[in-house]
Amino acid sequence: MSNSSSIRQFLLLAFAERRELQLLHFWLFMGIYLAALLGNGLIITTITCDHHLHTPMYFFLLNLSLLDLGSISTTLPKAMANSLWDNTDISYKECAAQIFFFFVFITAEYCLLTIMSYDRYVAICKPLHYGTLLGSRACVHMAAAAWGTGFLNALLHTANTFSLPFCQGNVLDQFFCEIPQILKLSCSHSDYRREIKVLVFGCLLGLGCFVYIVVSYVEIFRAVLRIPSEQGRHKAFSMCLPHLAVVSLFISTAIFAYLKPPSISSPSLDLVVSFLYSVVPPAVNPLIYSMRNQELKASLRKQLGVFSSHRLPPLIFK
Repeated sequence: MSNSSSIRQFLLLAFAERRELQLLHFWLFMGIYLAALLGNGLIITTITCDHHLHTPMYFFLLNLSLLDLGSISTTLPKAMANSLWDNTDISYKECAAQIFFFFVFITAEYCLLTIMSYDRYVAICKPLHYGTLLGSRACVHMAAAAWGTGFLNALLHTANTFSLPFCQGNVLDQFFCEIPQILKLSCSHSDYRREIKVLVFGCLLGLGCFVYIVVSYVEIFRAVLRIPSEQGRHKAFSMCLPHLAVVSLFISTAIFAYLKPPSISSPSLDLVVSFLYSVVPPAVNPLIYSMRNQELKASLRKQLGVFSSHRLPPLIFK
């Protein structure tokens, strides 16, 4: 990173100039962040403590909550601190670290969402083979592959982006360090095009995963409609529709943020789109999965009852 000596810090987007509005943004972000911490933390604790939830579906949901906590903790605390202290600075190293960890979490999360669609497909369309195709070892390997893919993708993008020479200032029109905003500061057209190609390739892979998810759900819905029991159809739809909604919001906003043409780019639009894919999913995932999942809600109520009676919950995994 030879250009680190020329730029020592970046300036992030200020949400407002007035002090009152800055404090309002701080409390708004604080509420969202605490809600995400509480919701994802409850899901992680409930799945960990209830041995009845030690199944592939809940194992993947636990990993999803961990990734949600990581991704929202990478962006919002810095934005809250800047709003609270009326500051927009972020150091060069902090910016690189923010991009690296954010890419680790969002890449791994999207891989995990794809794996979760496979889990639902096998559970509904091939229930007799579920134990064989999704044994404990296979689940661990798939989750490890998702995390490993996130790490490698983040390493590639971070090293590629911060090897660029910057000569277009240091102002980023975003509330966190985002690669498209940093590329605008580059003065090397060849290196710029190289990173754009990497981003396009990554988005195309993401789009391919999305197509796989959609095809999986087409098969799932066809199988569900053949279920004679109305209660069985309702249970199947309640497990699948929230997952499909989260994936659709995540991939559509992320692809738009990274591949939209410069002609329609504006600070306000970039801010809204980035907020939708970086902050909204981690905050609403616990609500979507817990409100639509009767088994998880029952276990959560049981765990809260255990904690309120000062008894230790079971901690031994099957």
